Amino acid sequence: MRTPQPSSPVSRRVFLGQLVVAAALVLAPRRGRALEPLPQTKKLGVALVGLGGYSTHQLGPALRATRHCRLTGVVTGSREKGVKWAHNYGFPERNVFSYDTMERMAGNPDIDIVYVVTPNLLHAGHCIAAAKAGKHVICEKPMATSVADCDAMIAACRAAGVRLTVGYRLHYEPHHAEFARLAREKVIGPFLRMSGANGFEMNSSATAKTAWRLDKRLAGGGPLMDMGVYVIQAACMAKVEEAPVAVTAQFGPVTRPKVFSEVEESITWTMEFAGGAVANCRATYGEQVSNFRAEADHGWAQFEDPAFYYAEPMLTTSRGPVNLPKVNHQVAQLDGMAMELLDGRPSLAPGEMGRRDIAIAEAIYAAAKSSRRVEVQA
Repeated sequence: MRTPQPSSPVSRRVFLGQLVVAAALVLAPRRGRALEPLPQTKKLGVALVGLGGYSTHQLGPALRATRHCRLTGVVTGSREKGVKWAHNYGFPERNVFSYDTMERMAGNPDIDIVYVVTPNLLHAGHCIAAAKAGKHVICEKPMATSVADCDAMIAACRAAGVRLTVGYRLHYEPHHAEFARLAREKVIGPFLRMSGANGFEMNSSATAKTAWRLDKRLAGGGPLMDMGVYVIQAACMAKVEEAPVAVTAQFGPVTRPKVFSEVEESITWTMEFAGGAVANCRATYGEQVSNFRAEADHGWAQFEDPAFYYAEPMLTTSRGPVNLPKVNHQVAQLDGMAMELLDGRPSLAPGEMGRRDIAIAEAIYAAAKSSRRVEVQA
């Protein structure tokens, strides 16, 4: 895919974001102020950075239904679009910001949290800008396109004394939370053998809408960064947030080389954990698939299709099906993250977890390119 030219809005945001990242790497200290509980006298105000499909169709509507937070601002490249959002969601036009005026959020009492929902390359710059404005940050997955950017984001939030979390919604979904409990408490036994896949078919009509996902520079990679992160998450959840020690991987197959000229169409990989546990995984833009299975010596737990989509997941174990309430994933996530801040509790999805997953992804790409086993530096 053709890289956007300097005159394009995306390239301008990329340039600004990279300047902020560079500054943070030089200036941010290693440790920041401790977090304290927030006053529980109001809903927390959330500003969305980027008004694409996920903000428009999932996060915005979810913020109408949340109990502990509400939409109070937006950051967008189109002032006209931002004003429409302000009128639609009932917040003042003064809370419409551009990507290069995010510092003006500082001192704005309407905004407590900034949720970054821009293309992956831009996450670091926008998260760091939000932190410098004194706002807590939620960054949509994947956290960034490199471990170096993750480090800059974590450092900037520590320096500002604000919280950095990653938009891993499934930690707040009841069935996945129950799976985490099964793993943590070893109800079935320690999980030793895992397998999972996640993906969708990116057809020609979808390509026009999601072209940035096929731009290696903006996306950081293909389906591994987009859909594979969910499988990485599930495998690490099965091992109680333990990172793998090494990976092997391979690209392919490629059925549409003209479409997938910069990023992989599919990728398979194996994660090796300390103690001998293994996870065989796949991510793809070639078919709709979403499942995960974890086996212990005397039992198993599995998510049937769809394991990672927005629909209610189906969790079954060797002891029988797990029936839990159906929730809106984004509502549960946003309210869960708001309550963590209000109560001063640790996040279920901290920035360090996002960094771990990018370190794993980097190792997977290195293994696929070299056809060798690569140790994970998480």
